[in-house]
Amino acid sequence: MHYLVTGHTGFKGPWLTLLLLSRGHQVSGLALDPDEGSLFDRAGLADQLVCDFRVDIRDAEATSAAVKAAAPDVVVHMAAQSLVRESYRNPRYTYETNAFGTLNVLEAVAATPSVRAHVVITTDKVYRNVDQEAGYVETDPLGGDDPYSASKAMADLLTQSWIRSFPGVPTAIARGGNVVGGGDISHDRLLPDLVAAYAHGRAPLLRFPRSVRPWQHVLDCLNGYLTLADALLAGSGLGQWNFGPGRDSFVEVGQVATLAAELWGGGAHWDLQPGDHPHEANLLALDASKAERELGWRNRLDFRDAVTWTIDWARRVHGGADPLTVTRQQIAAFESL
Repeated sequence: MHYLVTGHTGFKGPWLTLLLLSRGHQVSGLALDPDEGSLFDRAGLADQLVCDFRVDIRDAEATSAAVKAAAPDVVVHMAAQSLVRESYRNPRYTYETNAFGTLNVLEAVAATPSVRAHVVITTDKVYRNVDQEAGYVETDPLGGDDPYSASKAMADLLTQSWIRSFPGVPTAIARGGNVVGGGDISHDRLLPDLVAAYAHGRAPLLRFPRSVRPWQHVLDCLNGYLTLADALLAGSGLGQWNFGPGRDSFVEVGQVATLAAELWGGGAHWDLQPGDHPHEANLLALDASKAERELGWRNRLDFRDAVTWTIDWARRVHGGADPLTVTRQQIAAFESL
Protein backbone atom coordinates (compact mmCIF):
# COMPACT_ATOMS: atom_id res chain seq x y z
CA MET A 1 0.00 0.00 0.00
CA HIS A 2 1.26 3.49 -0.88
CA TYR A 3 0.59 6.24 1.68
CA LEU A 4 0.95 9.97 1.12
CA VAL A 5 1.55 11.83 4.38
CA THR A 6 1.15 15.61 4.44
CA GLY A 7 3.20 17.30 7.12
CA HIS A 8 5.74 14.47 7.02
CA THR A 9 8.64 16.75 7.99
CA GLY A 10 7.10 17.79 11.32
CA PHE A 11 7.02 15.87 14.60
CA LYS A 12 4.40 13.19 13.91
CA GLY A 13 5.45 12.79 10.28
CA PRO A 14 8.74 10.92 10.78
CA TRP A 15 7.16 8.63 13.36
CA LEU A 16 4.27 7.86 10.99
CA THR A 17 6.68 7.34 8.09
CA LEU A 18 8.80 4.86 10.04
CA LEU A 19 5.72 3.11 11.46
CA LEU A 20 4.34 2.65 7.93
CA LEU A 21 7.69 1.44 6.60
CA SER A 22 7.95 -1.05 9.46
CA ARG A 23 4.58 -2.45 8.37
CA GLY A 24 5.74 -2.91 4.78
CA HIS A 25 4.09 0.10 3.15
CA GLN A 26 5.51 2.65 0.72
CA VAL A 27 5.46 6.29 1.80
CA SER A 28 5.50 9.65 0.02
CA GLY A 29 5.42 13.04 1.70
CA LEU A 30 4.12 16.55 1.07
CA ALA A 31 5.24 19.33 3.40
CA LEU A 32 7.29 22.44 3.96
CA ASP A 33 11.02 22.14 4.52
CA PRO A 34 11.87 20.59 7.89
CA ASP A 35 13.06 22.84 10.71
CA GLU A 36 16.71 22.75 11.64
CA GLY A 37 17.40 19.77 13.88
CA SER A 38 14.23 17.94 12.87
CA LEU A 39 13.85 14.21 13.32
CA PHE A 40 13.14 14.01 9.59
CA ASP A 41 16.65 15.21 8.79
CA ARG A 42 18.42 13.53 11.69
CA ALA A 43 16.92 10.16 10.72
CA GLY A 44 17.69 10.63 7.01
CA LEU A 45 14.11 9.93 5.98
CA ALA A 46 14.23 11.69 2.60
CA ASP A 47 16.06 8.69 1.16
CA GLN A 48 13.30 6.31 2.26
CA LEU A 49 10.40 8.05 0.51
CA VAL A 50 8.92 7.29 -2.91
CA CYS A 51 8.25 11.02 -3.43
CA ASP A 52 9.28 13.95 -1.23
CA PHE A 53 7.38 17.10 -2.22
CA ARG A 54 8.13 20.52 -0.77
CA VAL A 55 4.75 22.19 -1.11
CA ASP A 56 2.82 24.80 0.87
CA ILE A 57 -0.74 23.46 1.13
CA ARG A 58 -2.03 27.02 0.77
CA ASP A 59 -1.03 26.65 -2.90
CA ALA A 60 -3.95 24.73 -4.40
CA GLU A 61 -2.34 24.12 -7.79
CA ALA A 62 0.95 22.82 -6.38
CA THR A 63 -0.87 20.65 -3.84
CA SER A 64 -3.04 19.07 -6.53
CA ALA A 65 -0.06 18.45 -8.79
CA ALA A 66 1.89 16.75 -6.00
CA VAL A 67 -0.97 14.46 -4.95
CA LYS A 68 -1.59 13.43 -8.56
CA ALA A 69 2.12 12.80 -9.14
CA ALA A 70 2.40 10.63 -6.04
CA ALA A 71 -0.74 8.64 -6.98
CA PRO A 72 -1.12 7.14 -3.48
CA ASP A 73 -3.66 4.62 -2.25
CA VAL A 74 -4.17 6.42 1.09
CA VAL A 75 -3.69 10.05 2.14
CA VAL A 76 -3.14 11.06 5.77
CA HIS A 77 -3.45 14.84 6.01
CA MET A 78 -1.51 16.16 9.00
CA ALA A 79 0.08 19.36 7.61
CA ALA A 80 -0.90 22.30 9.81
CA GLN A 81 0.17 25.31 11.81
CA SER A 82 -0.22 23.53 15.12
CA LEU A 83 0.85 25.91 17.90
CA VAL A 84 -1.60 27.98 19.95
CA ARG A 85 0.79 30.81 20.80
CA GLU A 86 2.01 31.06 17.19
CA SER A 87 -1.63 31.39 16.11
CA TYR A 88 -1.88 34.60 18.14
CA ARG A 89 1.29 35.92 16.51
CA ASN A 90 0.24 34.97 12.97
CA PRO A 91 -3.52 34.36 12.80
CA ARG A 92 -3.93 34.84 9.05
CA TYR A 93 -1.29 32.24 8.24
CA THR A 94 -2.89 29.87 10.76
CA TYR A 95 -6.37 30.20 9.25
CA GLU A 96 -5.11 29.96 5.67
CA THR A 97 -3.01 26.87 6.38
CA ASN A 98 -5.39 24.95 8.59
CA ALA A 99 -8.72 25.76 6.94
CA PHE A 100 -8.05 26.60 3.29
CA GLY A 101 -5.05 24.28 3.16
CA THR A 102 -7.33 21.42 4.18
CA LEU A 103 -9.77 22.40 1.44
CA ASN A 104 -6.93 22.29 -1.08
CA VAL A 105 -5.95 18.79 0.06
CA LEU A 106 -9.58 17.60 -0.11
CA GLU A 107 -9.88 18.91 -3.67
CA ALA A 108 -6.56 17.35 -4.66
CA VAL A 109 -7.59 13.97 -3.26
CA ALA A 110 -10.93 14.12 -5.07
CA ALA A 111 -9.08 14.72 -8.35
CA THR A 112 -6.66 11.79 -7.89
CA PRO A 113 -8.18 8.47 -9.07
CA SER A 114 -5.71 6.25 -7.20
CA VAL A 115 -6.79 7.38 -3.71
CA ARG A 116 -8.97 4.84 -1.90
CA ALA A 117 -9.03 6.40 1.58
CA HIS A 118 -8.36 9.79 3.17
CA VAL A 119 -7.81 10.50 6.88
CA VAL A 120 -7.94 14.18 7.87
CA ILE A 121 -6.27 14.99 11.20
CA THR A 122 -7.71 17.74 13.39
CA THR A 123 -7.33 18.03 17.18
CA ASP A 124 -9.02 17.80 20.56
CA LYS A 125 -9.10 21.61 20.56
CA VAL A 126 -11.89 21.65 17.95
CA TYR A 127 -14.43 21.10 20.74
CA ARG A 128 -16.20 24.02 22.40
CA ASN A 129 -14.41 23.85 25.72
CA VAL A 130 -16.64 24.17 28.78
CA ASP A 131 -14.14 22.70 31.28
CA GLN A 132 -16.27 19.61 31.74
CA GLU A 133 -14.93 16.65 33.69
CA ALA A 134 -16.18 14.10 31.18
CA GLY A 135 -14.23 13.60 27.99
CA TYR A 136 -15.65 15.14 24.83
CA VAL A 137 -17.41 12.75 22.45
CA GLU A 138 -17.62 13.05 18.69
CA THR A 139 -21.13 14.55 18.75
CA ASP A 140 -20.26 17.42 21.14
CA PRO A 141 -20.39 20.97 19.68
CA LEU A 142 -17.27 22.41 18.09
CA GLY A 143 -15.82 25.81 18.93
CA GLY A 144 -12.48 27.52 19.46
CA ASP A 145 -11.51 30.61 21.44
CA ASP A 146 -7.98 31.02 20.06
CA PRO A 147 -7.04 31.25 16.36
CA TYR A 148 -5.47 27.78 16.29
CA SER A 149 -8.49 26.04 17.81
CA ALA A 150 -10.93 27.97 15.64
CA SER A 151 -8.94 27.24 12.48
CA LYS A 152 -8.91 23.52 13.21
CA ALA A 153 -12.64 23.56 14.02
CA MET A 154 -13.14 25.23 10.64
CA ALA A 155 -11.10 22.48 8.98
CA ASP A 156 -13.13 19.84 10.82
CA LEU A 157 -16.50 21.32 9.82
CA LEU A 158 -15.26 21.84 6.28
CA THR A 159 -14.28 18.18 6.05
CA GLN A 160 -17.60 17.04 7.52
CA SER A 161 -19.38 19.09 4.87
CA TRP A 162 -17.12 17.65 2.18
CA ILE A 163 -17.85 14.07 3.27
CA ARG A 164 -21.60 14.69 2.99
CA SER A 165 -21.50 16.81 -0.17
CA PHE A 166 -18.92 14.94 -2.24
CA PRO A 167 -19.05 11.25 -1.24
CA GLY A 168 -16.33 10.01 -3.55
CA VAL A 169 -13.13 9.03 -1.74
CA PRO A 170 -13.97 7.46 1.66
CA THR A 171 -12.90 10.13 4.15
CA ALA A 172 -12.78 10.32 7.94
CA ILE A 173 -11.66 12.81 10.59
CA ALA A 174 -9.29 11.83 13.39
CA ARG A 175 -9.17 14.04 16.48
CA GLY A 176 -6.14 13.56 18.70
CA GLY A 177 -4.99 15.16 21.92
CA ASN A 178 -1.59 16.12 23.30
CA VAL A 179 0.92 13.61 21.99
CA VAL A 180 4.47 13.20 23.22
CA GLY A 181 7.49 11.35 21.92
CA GLY A 182 11.12 11.64 20.98
CA GLY A 183 12.31 14.11 18.38
CA ASP A 184 9.75 16.88 18.90
CA ILE A 185 11.58 20.20 18.58
CA SER A 186 8.52 22.47 18.51
CA HIS A 187 8.54 25.59 20.65
CA ASP A 188 5.79 26.16 23.22
CA ARG A 189 5.17 22.43 23.72
CA LEU A 190 5.75 21.02 27.16
CA LEU A 191 7.95 17.97 26.65
CA PRO A 192 10.28 19.56 24.04
CA ASP A 193 10.71 22.61 26.28
CA LEU A 194 11.40 20.40 29.31
CA VAL A 195 13.92 18.26 27.44
CA ALA A 196 15.73 21.30 26.05
CA ALA A 197 15.96 22.87 29.50
CA TYR A 198 16.94 19.74 31.41
CA ALA A 199 19.58 18.84 28.82
CA HIS A 200 21.24 22.23 29.39
CA GLY A 201 20.87 22.26 33.16
CA ARG A 202 18.15 24.94 33.18
CA ALA A 203 14.84 25.05 35.04
CA PRO A 204 11.98 25.43 32.51
CA LEU A 205 9.21 27.93 33.30
CA LEU A 206 5.61 26.69 33.21
CA ARG A 207 2.72 29.03 32.37
CA PHE A 208 -0.20 26.88 33.54
CA PRO A 209 1.00 23.98 35.75
CA ARG A 210 -2.56 23.23 36.93
CA SER A 211 -3.93 22.81 33.40
CA VAL A 212 -5.06 19.25 32.71
CA ARG A 213 -4.17 17.62 29.41
CA PRO A 214 -4.66 14.08 28.04
CA TRP A 215 -1.11 12.80 27.57
CA GLN A 216 -0.62 10.14 24.91
CA HIS A 217 2.43 8.71 23.18
CA VAL A 218 2.66 9.60 19.50
CA LEU A 219 2.65 5.93 18.46
CA ASP A 220 -0.72 5.28 20.12
CA CYS A 221 -2.23 8.23 18.28
CA LEU A 222 -0.67 7.28 14.93
CA ASN A 223 -1.79 3.69 15.33
CA GLY A 224 -5.30 5.11 15.65
CA TYR A 225 -4.93 6.97 12.36
CA LEU A 226 -3.80 3.81 10.60
CA THR A 227 -6.55 1.73 12.20
CA LEU A 228 -9.03 4.27 10.84
CA ALA A 229 -7.43 4.12 7.39
CA ASP A 230 -7.77 0.34 7.42
CA ALA A 231 -11.46 0.71 8.30
CA LEU A 232 -12.00 3.09 5.38
CA LEU A 233 -10.29 0.66 3.02
CA ALA A 234 -12.58 -2.09 4.32
CA GLY A 235 -15.73 -0.05 3.67
CA SER A 236 -16.42 1.47 7.11
CA GLY A 237 -15.00 4.23 9.31
CA LEU A 238 -16.63 7.33 7.81
CA GLY A 239 -17.19 10.32 10.08
CA GLN A 240 -15.37 11.67 13.13
CA TRP A 241 -13.22 9.71 15.60
CA ASN A 242 -11.45 10.59 18.84
CA PHE A 243 -8.08 8.99 19.58
CA GLY A 244 -7.13 9.95 23.10
CA PRO A 245 -5.77 8.24 26.21
CA GLY A 246 -7.74 6.80 29.11
CA ARG A 247 -8.87 8.79 32.15
CA ASP A 248 -5.74 7.83 34.08
CA SER A 249 -3.72 9.85 31.57
CA PHE A 250 -5.58 13.14 32.18
CA VAL A 251 -2.78 14.72 34.18
CA GLU A 252 -1.76 18.23 35.23
CA VAL A 253 1.08 19.89 33.34
CA GLY A 254 3.03 20.27 36.57
CA GLN A 255 2.84 16.54 37.29
CA VAL A 256 4.20 15.76 33.82
CA ALA A 257 7.07 18.19 34.34
CA THR A 258 7.87 16.68 37.73
CA LEU A 259 7.89 13.12 36.37
CA ALA A 260 10.08 14.18 33.45
CA ALA A 261 12.51 15.84 35.87
CA GLU A 262 12.70 12.70 38.00
CA LEU A 263 13.35 10.55 34.92
CA TRP A 264 16.01 12.94 33.63
CA GLY A 265 17.77 13.08 36.99
CA GLY A 266 20.70 15.29 37.87
CA GLY A 267 18.62 17.65 39.99
CA ALA A 268 16.33 18.66 37.13
CA HIS A 269 13.33 20.79 38.20
CA TRP A 270 10.88 23.41 36.93
CA ASP A 271 9.64 26.85 38.07
CA LEU A 272 6.45 28.87 37.62
CA GLN A 273 6.55 31.59 34.95
CA PRO A 274 5.19 34.91 36.27
CA GLY A 275 3.02 37.32 34.28
CA ASP A 276 -0.08 37.21 32.07
CA HIS A 277 -0.28 34.74 29.19
CA PRO A 278 -2.60 34.22 26.18
CA HIS A 279 -5.70 32.21 26.98
CA GLU A 280 -5.55 28.44 26.84
CA ALA A 281 -8.35 26.13 27.97
CA ASN A 282 -7.84 24.63 31.41
CA LEU A 283 -9.24 21.17 30.75
CA LEU A 284 -9.16 19.24 27.49
CA ALA A 285 -10.07 15.57 27.48
CA LEU A 286 -11.27 13.16 24.82
CA ASP A 287 -13.57 10.17 25.14
CA ALA A 288 -12.22 7.58 22.70
CA SER A 289 -14.69 4.84 23.54
CA LYS A 290 -16.21 4.97 20.04
CA ALA A 291 -12.87 4.05 18.43
CA GLU A 292 -12.29 1.36 21.05
CA ARG A 293 -15.74 -0.11 20.53
CA GLU A 294 -16.15 0.16 16.76
CA LEU A 295 -12.57 0.02 15.44
CA GLY A 296 -10.98 -2.23 18.05
CA TRP A 297 -8.29 0.38 18.70
CA ARG A 298 -6.72 0.78 22.13
CA ASN A 299 -3.90 2.65 23.82
CA ARG A 300 -0.91 0.40 24.41
CA LEU A 301 0.99 2.88 26.59
CA ASP A 302 -0.29 4.68 29.69
CA PHE A 303 0.68 8.19 30.81
CA ARG A 304 3.78 7.09 32.71
CA ASP A 305 4.91 4.91 29.79
CA ALA A 306 4.44 7.79 27.35
CA VAL A 307 6.56 10.20 29.38
CA THR A 308 9.14 7.52 30.18
CA TRP A 309 9.57 6.56 26.51
CA THR A 310 9.89 10.23 25.56
CA ILE A 311 12.56 10.99 28.14
CA ASP A 312 14.37 7.72 27.39
CA TRP A 313 14.52 8.66 23.68
CA ALA A 314 15.81 12.13 24.51
CA ARG A 315 18.43 10.95 27.01
CA ARG A 316 19.77 8.28 24.65
CA VAL A 317 20.00 10.63 21.68
CA HIS A 318 21.47 13.38 23.88
CA GLY A 319 24.09 10.81 24.88
CA GLY A 320 25.07 10.15 21.26
CA ALA A 321 22.71 7.37 20.11
CA ASP A 322 21.47 7.41 16.50
CA PRO A 323 17.94 8.96 16.35
CA LEU A 324 16.83 6.59 13.56
CA THR A 325 17.95 3.52 15.51
CA VAL A 326 16.29 4.65 18.75
CA THR A 327 13.04 5.48 16.93
CA ARG A 328 12.99 2.11 15.16
CA GLN A 329 13.66 0.33 18.45
CA GLN A 330 10.75 2.08 20.14
CA ILE A 331 8.46 1.28 17.20
CA ALA A 332 9.47 -2.39 17.42
CA ALA A 333 8.79 -2.38 21.16
CA PHE A 334 5.40 -0.75 20.59
CA GLU A 335 4.42 -3.27 17.91
CA SER A 336 5.22 -6.12 20.31
CA LEU A 337 2.71 -4.89 22.92
